[in-house]
Amino acid sequence: MKSQETLLPRTPHGSWPETIAVGDALPELRIPITATLIVTGAIATRDFQKVHHDKDVAVAAGTKDVFMNILTTNALVNRYVGEWAPAAHVKRINIRLGATNFPGDEMVFSGSVESVLDGQIRVLATGTNSLGTHVTASIDLAFPTRKETA
Repeated sequence: MKSQETLLPRTPHGSWPETIAVGDALPELRIPITATLIVTGAIATRDFQKVHHDKDVAVAAGTKDVFMNILTTNALVNRYVGEWAPAAHVKRINIRLGATNFPGDEMVFSGSVESVLDGQIRVLATGTNSLGTHVTASIDLAFPTRKETA
């Protein structure tokens, strides 16, 4: 039988959540921005604004193409921290949008741990594309404690 310790949640880099330190960097995540991602993200989040799925309407509105909605961006931020710390529960995500995500671009996520207190971790993350910073985010995560998993 495995020891109790091996059954506890671990971050992908193999350390206990309690050993995550302020300043720890999250690995980079690259996401190709495709028309399919933009359209399916809008539909999945029930955002039927035509600027997210009809290029002609988007161009008439003054943009160069369809563009990603805020809910898809929020989901991708959640994915980014979730892949780094799958045992964690997302308690809060606060995002600010910047440069638009258009098809044919790539968004690159990077992040770091801003604070750690009693199993609560705050991560700061950014997603950038060729136009600049698409999203800045502050994400609060909670990990199960050793007592909760015993």
